[in-house]
Amino acid sequence: MRTPDVPDDRAALEFRVRELTCLLALDKLAERERTGLDGFLAGTVRLLPPAFGPPGSIGARLVVDGRSFATPGLAPGGPALTAGIAVDGSPRGVVEVVRTIPETVGFGAGERELLDAVAGRVAQLVARREAAEARLVLEDQLRHAERLATIGQLAAGLAHELNEPLANILGFIGLARKEPALPPGARADLDKASSAALHAREVVRKLRDFTRRAPPARVLLDLNRVVRDALYLLEARCGRQGIRLELELAPGGAEVHADPTQLAQVLLNLAVNAVQAMPAGGRLTLATTVAGDRCRLVVADTGEGMNEEVRSRLFLPFFTTKDRDQGTGLGLALVHAIVTDHGGTIEVESEPGRGSRFRVDFPAAAGARETP
Repeated sequence: MRTPDVPDDRAALEFRVRELTCLLALDKLAERERTGLDGFLAGTVRLLPPAFGPPGSIGARLVVDGRSFATPGLAPGGPALTAGIAVDGSPRGVVEVVRTIPETVGFGAGERELLDAVAGRVAQLVARREAAEARLVLEDQLRHAERLATIGQLAAGLAHELNEPLANILGFIGLARKEPALPPGARADLDKASSAALHAREVVRKLRDFTRRAPPARVLLDLNRVVRDALYLLEARCGRQGIRLELELAPGGAEVHADPTQLAQVLLNLAVNAVQAMPAGGRLTLATTVAGDRCRLVVADTGEGMNEEVRSRLFLPFFTTKDRDQGTGLGLALVHAIVTDHGGTIEVESEPGRGSRFRVDFPAAAGARETP
């Protein structure tokens, strides 16, 4: 790297020392595992002034993806030097040093190269951090898929083994109920046994659905139609619980290639979960939109909401926060599987006491019109 325009060899040597000190400190800062991106950017701003001039004569500012870091009291003064930060050819921010003393000499070629080197190191770190985050997401998805495969094999065998004894239990309960001299207490006990057996049979049915999903029979389908077809199942239940049902449907429709039965399952599972999260009433919103090459289905409620721990486990089979007679923990796992089978994604935003918002994106059919 060339030295700045300086009057003698001593000044050139001093700048070279400051330059190497800055770059070495920057590399050490980047290597610290516990230093997050914000910590690295803030540390970079602190390292720049000593590399470009005497104490109190230089200010620095660094902006990446809208996040800005600057030396205290930075204000326009003398000459400024700016370098762009680009990741994979895409502009992401700038780094700038400013002489805070007006009417001072400008920056030399060596200082320009130093700032370019700093910008390059910032871009490299941003790229590495994003690659690491993407890798963690992929690893988590792989672990999730492996868990689902293991659970699927176990569940298939379990469902097969439980079906016959459950049928026998329900059959004998039916025969016992026909006994004319059956005491009232015994009849009540049989009702409880029947309820428990029916719940177990429902678990088995959902296990079978989860482990034996047929490939989706895809047809051209309007998400607006899926929502309207589900209304007759939801309106009465919402009315009984004091829940206001609101629709916000894409004016031109939201067409996708999908299995109508499976998409109805997705919507009803999400809507029923939302209703159960609002025991004291509230608002359930069903919305569809088209943006670019994606069609979105939104199910939002004003219910109890979820904390981060619950959100992180939400789509795992058999995970549930509901009472035993309200859920099996398979509904949202099945929703996730159906959405994935259709090439879609599902995300949830939620906070305790502030409700939940599920966003389900599917590939839009050719010709789907973007929502204004």
